[in-house]
Amino acid sequence: MSMPEATFTKNDYAYGQLRTRILTGTLEAGSVIGQAKLAAELGVSTTPLREAIRRLAAEGMIDLEAHRDARVTAVSADEARHLYQVRESLDPLATSLAAQHRTKSDIARMEFALSRLEPITDAADLDALLRHREFHRAVYRASANPVLIDILERLWDKADRYRLVGLRHGGDTERDRARVEAEHTAIYEAVATGNADAAAEVMTEHIRRSLGRRAIVALGDSAQV
Repeated sequence: MSMPEATFTKNDYAYGQLRTRILTGTLEAGSVIGQAKLAAELGVSTTPLREAIRRLAAEGMIDLEAHRDARVTAVSADEARHLYQVRESLDPLATSLAAQHRTKSDIARMEFALSRLEPITDAADLDALLRHREFHRAVYRASANPVLIDILERLWDKADRYRLVGLRHGGDTERDRARVEAEHTAIYEAVATGNADAAAEVMTEHIRRSLGRRAIVALGDSAQV
C-alpha cells in the first residue's frame, strides 16, 4: 500500500521547524521565542511563523498570552502523570473499538504503518517518532469514533515532549526495542482479527511501559523543567 505525497506550505514548514526545535530542546522550556530572528533563520517572513506559534500554542507547547512574549512551555511530572492517566483509559478503549469496527482499508493502513515503524533511538530522531504516531493514528481511525479520535490526536501532540523526556532517561535498550516491536505487532494482530478484549489488554500494557510513563519518574513528583 502506498501513500500520496503531501504538499507543504510555508506555514507547514515554519510549524515543523519550530516544533522540531521545541521537541529536541534547541528551544528550551521557558525560553522566549525571538520571532524576527527565528524567521530569518528559517528563511520565512514572520507571518507563517506567527501562524506556527498559534498552532503550537493550541497544542500546549507554547505559552501565548496577550501583550507578552511567546515562550516555550515547561514540562512537569504533574502534566506527564495527567497525560498518562488519560491515555491509560482512552487508548485501550480506542483499540477495543478498532477491533470491533475495523474495515479492510483500516487493516491495510495499520499494516502499512506497522511495516514503516522504526525504533525511537534518539531524541532528535523525529522521523521515527512520526512513524510511531502514524501507527497509533491508524488504530485510532479504525475505532470509527470521531470524538475519541480527536481527543487522542490532541493528547498525542502534547505527549510528544514527554516521550522524548522518557527516552533521555533510560530508553532505547535492545530489550526495549524488541518489546515495543512485539507490542505493536500484537496490537495489529488483535485489531485485524477482531479480538476486542485482547486488543484492549495489549494496548494497556503498551501504555504502562511507554516512554510517557517513564517521563513521570524522570521528572520527579514536583520537578519543573
